[in-house]
This record gives sequence, structure tokens and C-alpha cells, in this order.
Amino acid sequence: MALEEQCSAPPRWRSISLTHVEFPEDDLTGHLLAYISLIPIAILVGFVTLIVFKRELHTISFFGGLLLNEGVNWLLKHILREPRPCAGAHTTVHTEYGMPSSHSQLIWFFVVYFFLFLYLRMHQTNNARCVDLLWRHILSIILLGIALSVSYSRVYLLYHTWSQVFYGGVAGSTIGIIWFFITQEVLTPIFPKIAAWPISEYFLVRDTSLIPNILWFEYTVTRSEARNRQRKLGTKVQ
Repeated sequence: MALEEQCSAPPRWRSISLTHVEFPEDDLTGHLLAYISLIPIAILVGFVTLIVFKRELHTISFFGGLLLNEGVNWLLKHILREPRPCAGAHTTVHTEYGMPSSHSQLIWFFVVYFFLFLYLRMHQTNNARCVDLLWRHILSIILLGIALSVSYSRVYLLYHTWSQVFYGGVAGSTIGIIWFFITQEVLTPIFPKIAAWPISEYFLVRDTSLIPNILWFEYTVTRSEARNRQRKLGTKVQ
């Protein structure tokens, strides 16, 4: 259905409980896409959770890039002032401007940054090179599918036009690339100094930038410590 036809005969909208995302009533596809469009919010919540429990400087920097990306989006919207499609179709939008799409910009920032992190930052430390590359490729395909789904959901639900979603993706990808290299070339060299600050030590903020594969490192260290404690416990029992 063309956009003009959708605007001339707008559907009846329903919203997901506890959110402001609306979808056409009795539309199963729209209902599913409404949940998919909430993925950027879930990403932000996930970052806050990771920072609280991990307190790792690279994660904090990644989150800072997401916030910067959102700030740039707000600035672009209020400079370009391009309205959303079907003005008035949704009554719960935070701003009347739609260029560029903030959902599209955020998800593409996240995905492009994560691509660079997977293939340039993480390095496998054991001999399972083929398995390592396989899971990276699979994860990359999943992330790409999520980014495309989120972008499409914003058009299907009449929150944005295709151009607003496209330029949001371009802006998010560009900022993601720039922020990744700023993090790697400018911030990472000073992470050890930041981690040594008294306030960082007080809040247990840590720097893992010199560890090639943090997942493998945490797994081996945790397994080794658990075995040592189990061995000591067995000695005490005897």
C-alpha cells in the first residue's frame, strides 16, 4: 500500500502496554514489528546493566558513544525540521520531526561499532580459529538482520519515511566508525591511567583493553579460581 493511501485511510492504533509504540489493530505483523522497534531501548538498558555490574572502561566508552549519537540525532532533527509521515497519525511521539530516524541511527551505530569490535578488537587466543570466525559471522548476520528489522519497523508503523530511516542509518554508521577509532586510538591508551585514579579504584572501574579476548580470559580465570577454592575446601574437609 502506498504511503498516500495509508495516510488517507489511517488504521486504528493500539499501543504496547507500558510503552508509547503503536501498531495497527488486528495486525500481527505490526504487533511483532512494534516489539522489534523496542530493541534500541533494550540495548540502552543492557548497557546500563553492564556498566553497573562490569564497570569496564571500554563498555563505558561504547555507551558514551551511543549517548553522543543520540545527541547528534536530536541536533539534526531540530536543524532539518522534516516532519514525520502522516502528521498526527501517532499521538505519543516525543517530537514532530522525523529526519533522521533516531531508532535507525541508534541501531546502526550499535551494529557497525559491534562489527568493528568483533573483527578488529577481539582476537582468539586458542587454536579454534575456524570456530571463532564461524560464531563471529553468525553473530554479524543476526545483528544485521536486527538492524534491518528495526529500520523497516519504523516505516511500516508510519513513524518515518524510507529516506528518514536511510539517512538515520548512514548517520549512525558514520558516527559508529568514527567513535570506534576515537576509542581505539585516543581513549584506549589512557584507559590504564583512568583505571588508576582513586575514584576509579573506589568504584572498581577496570581496564581490560590489553586482554585480546575478555570472554575467554574471564572464563579461564573463573574456572581456575573455582578449582583452587574447591581444592582448598577439600583439603579442609579432610
